[in-house]
Amino acid sequence: MRFDENAQLDTSGVDDLRGSGGGGGGIGGRVAGAGGGLGVVGVIIYLLLSNFAGVDLGGMTAGGGYPSLDQVGAGQTADSSSLAQNCATGASANNSTDCRMVAVVNSLDDFWAGQFSSGFVRPRTNFFSGGVSTDGCGSATSDTGPFYCPADSEIYIDLTFFEELQTRFGAQGGPFSQAYVMAHEYGHHIQNLLGTNRRVGNDTGPTSGSVRLELQADCYAGVWAHHATTVPGDSGRPLITELTRADIDAALDTAEKIGDDHIQTQLGGGQVDESQFSHGSSAQRERWFTTGLDTGDPQACDTFAARDLG
Repeated sequence: MRFDENAQLDTSGVDDLRGSGGGGGGIGGRVAGAGGGLGVVGVIIYLLLSNFAGVDLGGMTAGGGYPSLDQVGAGQTADSSSLAQNCATGASANNSTDCRMVAVVNSLDDFWAGQFSSGFVRPRTNFFSGGVSTDGCGSATSDTGPFYCPADSEIYIDLTFFEELQTRFGAQGGPFSQAYVMAHEYGHHIQNLLGTNRRVGNDTGPTSGSVRLELQADCYAGVWAHHATTVPGDSGRPLITELTRADIDAALDTAEKIGDDHIQTQLGGGQVDESQFSHGSSAQRERWFTTGLDTGDPQACDTFAARDLG
């Protein structure tokens, strides 16, 4: 994955909250509402403690976020001046994870804005470290993983999550693996704009609304990937200049590693309980990302009409 080195990056939609939190506020509210893009690490904590260890995590509702087990700082304020200075061009995106995520967000903004005749509002993206307080979805720690909050239309991500994918889950990782994660969370924003997330309750299982919502977000990520090297940026040229088969394989590898069945098998003593699926199996996640990638058509991502999810 390569970016146009001369392209100008726009950091105005990204808030850098790292290192700005106050001390020791308690966890408040839900991390994310239905379709909020539950983080992978949060899934694992819930599965391990609730399903396999019999621990009662009272107040948890399926399809939303999971309460964290730590304390989280409150009162963060954004200081994005260094981000704007360091991530001015596409050249920086080829060498820095921070800047790469800014560039990916820019590309997602450009693509999805073009899919709406009206009513498109880009989400804000927040980089945080350790913990974060949201305006609409309570507080969370990094254990929650990346998530989208529909109540404030913002994406939240601790970028150290990408290291977790490799060290704890054995994912191949790499730039486009990271881009896939961001594109998936952005897909939840598209669902929020369309009202799709409001069709989902708190059920779980392999054909549940929760799973259908997550698979659709994977499909939307694939749709963006299909167009990533052709959608024009502010310069009139594509911001992303190269996307290889190896990049796509890395994204598929990540989708496989964060499937419900893979997570349960690897971290749950080999037990798979389909009734607890909330994001979809590895095969389902790979299938729907591929569907979006092959077709490039958001209309092909209607997982709610699909009889066979894979």
